[in-house]
This record gives sequence, structure tokens and C-alpha cells, in this order.
Amino acid sequence: MKYLRYNREENTWKGAVSLAYQALYRVWRPQQFIDVVGQEHVTTTLQNALLHQKVSHAYLFSGPRGTGKTSAAKILAKAANCERAPVKEPCNECSSCKGITDGSIPDVIEIDAASNNGVEEIRDIRDKVKYAPNVVKYKVYIVDEVHMLSIGAFNALLKTLEEPPKHVIFILATTEPHKIPLTIISRCQRFDFKRITAQSIVGRMKQIIEETGVNCDDQALQVIARAAEGGMRDALSLLDQAISFSQDEVTLEDALAVTGSVSQNFLNQLARAVIEKDVTHGLEALEELLFQGKDPTRFIEDFIYYYRDMLLYKSAPALEESLERVFLDGEFQQLSEKLAPEQIYELIEVLNKTQQEMRWTNHPRIFLEVAVIKLCQLDSPVNSSSDQVEILLKRIEQLEEKLSTLSEKGFVQQESEPAVQKKPQRTNRKGYQAPAGQINEVLRQATKSDLKVIKGRWGDMLEMLVSRQMRSQAALLNEAEPAAASKQAVVIKFKYEIHCQMAMENTKFIETMASVLVEITGNRLQVIGVPEEQWLPLREGFINNQRHESPEEGDNVEEEPIISEAKKLFGDELIEIQD
Repeated sequence: MKYLRYNREENTWKGAVSLAYQALYRVWRPQQFIDVVGQEHVTTTLQNALLHQKVSHAYLFSGPRGTGKTSAAKILAKAANCERAPVKEPCNECSSCKGITDGSIPDVIEIDAASNNGVEEIRDIRDKVKYAPNVVKYKVYIVDEVHMLSIGAFNALLKTLEEPPKHVIFILATTEPHKIPLTIISRCQRFDFKRITAQSIVGRMKQIIEETGVNCDDQALQVIARAAEGGMRDALSLLDQAISFSQDEVTLEDALAVTGSVSQNFLNQLARAVIEKDVTHGLEALEELLFQGKDPTRFIEDFIYYYRDMLLYKSAPALEESLERVFLDGEFQQLSEKLAPEQIYELIEVLNKTQQEMRWTNHPRIFLEVAVIKLCQLDSPVNSSSDQVEILLKRIEQLEEKLSTLSEKGFVQQESEPAVQKKPQRTNRKGYQAPAGQINEVLRQATKSDLKVIKGRWGDMLEMLVSRQMRSQAALLNEAEPAAASKQAVVIKFKYEIHCQMAMENTKFIETMASVLVEITGNRLQVIGVPEEQWLPLREGFINNQRHESPEEGDNVEEEPIISEAKKLFGDELIEIQD
């Protein structure tokens, strides 16, 4: 505290008083609608209402914490009472705007419903509402956390909120609108504030540090913005804390230390250990993390988001703004190329289950270590889809050699051949070629009733495959459907050729499908796969061949009832059948 000195000759005080430090989110609280970041859908509507003098008697501002609800309420109160009204922005220069900003005007009342939630407090408001404002045009009641009011308080507020005097504006703010009675919501204009994007938060923080003269690394701002989870107030509080923690410049390490986040370099190291099945390196990295004081619960959440961002990057690389935890550096991109989406699903499932178990234990570290060991010991977390095809082809070659050797020695009986699943057609490694002869044979004997039975139980079949520990393989059938079926075989159409190749070259998968189809249809069916782009030409070729066959050869092709009936009514010469 500095002392003031009185100068008798000039009849003035000399000196200054050192003011107490104010947090950044208080110093940089928005004073105009243009300063409210990420809520343009709200501010534009309010500005138009102010310009056209159509201000409602009651508003409800709902949304997550730190998104600008209370700030927008105070700006609305200033703009409505500004001496230059009607304006879309308060001038912040007239006595009304200044008085509302510093809280000296009694006509703008802020109420914390969390501590004033009783019936008596609301009755006091109801009694004072009828009195005209003392200084400005409108008396404004800003009720924060309005969902904390009791049922009796809501009932006391109901009639006043519906028909208040013309000089009163109610602005209700809440983070939990589902707890507010519908009778209250229906009497208000509702505005939903959304979470602020990380990009918008970073832009606002850059503006603040430029005006305050603080040096801050761009990656540090990104970490702070993502840790804030859409709240500007949380972001500025973390930035304030990082500035106090740092020396001359806020670095990435400072931001990680303040937010408790795990650096991407560490996540990349652990992900590489999982890919390389290096349990020792994975546990050493985890030990180092815990030694630095990181929270196991926070770490596993970051690791889940890490794989979530990897899956999103592989599925939609253009949506970089949707990434929550990672930066697209070279190492992350390299690691993402080594994992297929099905493997990422399995990794996320293990981590998610571990996260749920950690909530109910006093020893989360043990569960975390077990999870790292599980991730490093999964069956095939390292091979991409092309690597899997190579391994399957080599395995098939080995089995063929063993089978031929046994056949030469007389150990394989001819009677057992029909019971053995036919080997899928050998494919070119650059692509899959569907067996046209087998498909045409199925189409000659196919019936709609057989196809209908399989289509009707398709969902049940997928669930049965999952229950038999074929989850990753069953995922290949999500983009597939049965196209034709007979008593001996079924043709499955795949949307993507690579999925068809992976499914048809997995002998265990085909055998499991055959056993499931036995339970569904009662027949042991041969499973034949065909990519969608090859199915249409094969089907058209079969239809054209059938039309050129003699009637005797085509008698076994079942004719649809509607076609038969039409021929009876109009004759064959007047009927033209189009596929």
C-alpha cells in the first residue's frame, strides 16, 4: 500500500494506491456483445431485439460454465438502459453504463440463487418488482444458478415472471436447465450457450497476452484451451496460473504442469510400446509418469482421447479441428498408419473398462499397470490390414502343404472331404477376384425364401459371431449383406474389396460363420464373398445367359407370382420383363 500526501498549496492529494491484483477472467470480462466469444447465435439475436426495441420481459440463458451467460446478461442490461438507446452495443461511456459496470446502480440486481433459494427471498423480489426504477429505464433482475431455487420459490416467481411490470426484465442463468420447471421455461425466451471451440479460446487468449505483454508459446495455449473443455473462464484461470508458474515465458511444459495433462511425446512413447509389444518400456514410461505426480485417472482419460483422435484422424483426416488431445506431428501420423480401426476399437475398449474399474478402487495405479500390460499383450495390435492378409496367405500355404502330405500318405479319407470347408479361392495379392462359377451355380439354385431367412436373422448372426470372440472379424460384416442364397450356399456382398478379401481368407472366420448358419437355417451352407463392384456385372451376366437358355433348361428358375398372373391376364406376347 502506497501512502497519499496532501499538498496544502494545491489543495490536492499526491501519490497512488496500489490496487489488489485481479484475476484475468475478471479484468477481461466482456463489456460488449462483440467480446462474447463463440456465442454469435445469441448475441446477434439480442442485438437485433435491442435495435428494434423488442426486448422481452424474461430470458433464460443456459449452457456450460464459463461460456458467457452472466456476462451477456450484464451487457444486455447495459444496452437496454444505455442513454443512447436504442443501440446494439452499450456505449460504456454514459453514467448508466458505467454505473451498471461498477455495480453502483441499484436498479440492476444480481441474485445468487444457490444461497438465496428460499420462498422469502423470491417474495421479497415479487413485492419490490412493482416499484419503478430509480435511475435507469429498466429494472433488471439477473438470477444466477436459477435451477437451485426450491419448488416453493419457483411457484412464488411464476406469476410475476409471466406478467411483470413493463419496466422489469428478468434474466435467468443456469448450467442445468433440465432442473427448471417447464412452466418457468415456457414463460422465457431461451438461449442455449454452447461450448467454445479451442480455436476461439486460443484466439481470445492471444489477444489478451498481446495486450498484457506476456510471452506465451502457441502449443501452451493449445494445451490450456483443450484442458478448459469449452469454458473461457476456465481457460483464463489456467492461463493466469501458468503465467504465475512460469519465469519469463509460458512454455509447453508449464502448461502441462498447470493443467495436469500428459505430454503428447509421452503418449507417443507409450503408444509405440503398445505397438511393439514392449511391456518393459511401457511400464518404465508409466513409472516415470507417476513419479512426476500425474494423476492416473487423468492419464487414462488422456490416453483414451489419444486413441479417439487417432481413430478420427484415420477416418476423416480433414477434421483437424475436432481433435481433442493431439497435435498432428510426424510421429503421431506414423503411429496411426500402423494400426487398423478395428485394433483401435479394441484398445479403447480395454482402456474404457479400466477407467470404470478405477473409479471404485483405492489403488488406481494397479489397474493402470495391468491395463498397460494388457495393451502390450493383445493378440495382434501391431499388424495393419495388409500385414494380416500376408500372414493369412502364408498360413494357408503351410496348411495346404501339410494336407497334401497327409493325403499322399493315406491319412485323409475321401469320405471326410464333403465335411471340410472348401478353401477360399486363391486371390491376387493386389486385389480379390470373386469365384464367378460358384456364384452362378448358387444363382441357378437360389430362392427368395432362402435369402429371406438369412436376411431376417442377419443381426442375430452378427451377435453370435461377437459372442464367439470374433468381434474384429464380425466388424467386417457391418458393411456387408446377403445377396443370394440356396439350400447349399450363400453369397455375401461386401461394400469394400479389402473387407471381402480379409473375410474370405480367414478360414476360422468362415468355419464359424458356417456353424452359425447351421443354427439359423438348419443347413450347412458354403459361404461365398463378392465385392459390390463385382457383384453387379456377375448378376447381369447370369441374367443374360438365362434369357438365351432353352425353356427346358430354365424350368428350374422360379418365376415370380406377379409375373405368372400377368401372363395369364394379358398373354406372353404383351408382357416385357425388365430387371
